[in-house]
Amino acid sequence: MRTTVNATMRAVVLDGPGPGQRVAAMMGGMGRTFDGGYAEYTVVPRSQVIPFASDLPWETLGAVPETLQTAYGSLTVGLDLKPGPTLLIRGGTSALGLAATALAKDMGATVLATTRDAGRTAALTAHGVDHAVVDDGMVADRVRALVPAGVDAALELVGTPTLPDTLAATRVHGTVCFTGMLSNQWTVRDFYPIAYLPTGVRLAAYSGDAADLPAAVLQGYLDRIATGGIGLGPVHAYSLDEIPTAHRDLEEGRKVGKLVGLTA
Repeated sequence: MRTTVNATMRAVVLDGPGPGQRVAAMMGGMGRTFDGGYAEYTVVPRSQVIPFASDLPWETLGAVPETLQTAYGSLTVGLDLKPGPTLLIRGGTSALGLAATALAKDMGATVLATTRDAGRTAALTAHGVDHAVVDDGMVADRVRALVPAGVDAALELVGTPTLPDTLAATRVHGTVCFTGMLSNQWTVRDFYPIAYLPTGVRLAAYSGDAADLPAAVLQGYLDRIATGGIGLGPVHAYSLDEIPTAHRDLEEGRKVGKLVGLTA
């Protein structure tokens, strides 16, 4: 289980909302194609900026936009999830897995979610997961014991090592969306589709950006978080001086939920 470290920012937007407007900046190429992965100030493309209004604390705000965008896009674009399906989330205790659970439950889904740590099944259940499944690398049989025909949809957040087993847990005409790579294994070697894909099971992928998170959707979820109407999971805040500790917590799986870096 891994989580991600990122932040929402106060910003002065030169082309768009006026000075003092609070905005969320999607990571995009930040820290990769241009500087700004860990910076007190940075400049980002206008297309990555989403305005919002909220009095939530910054550590809460910092945890929402990137994770919400990925969870929302995976469920709506990647899976085209309709009300009332069965959904398997492979990597349920990750920040993205917890957010996807909250959104899917909001859509009326029955959620099965995995964790490699049996001690974390209670945390999944407390977050609204209907069936917490301990993941030893092979969960398809246990999933089908709960849903004999296979789940309607599955969200793959672990990566290519578990993808074949996730496909095997999904019903004919069901869809698996490949979104995460918590395992850090990104590619399928010697991919032969007819042997790799179960007959009739669909494989999609999601890698979105700010355009996939409309400002009204972000604002709506922030408002509901503020009133307690929905929660996307625990948040752990770190100052810039504590970023090395954050990375150790990240790599060693010490935390369940989102890790957020805060400037002074």
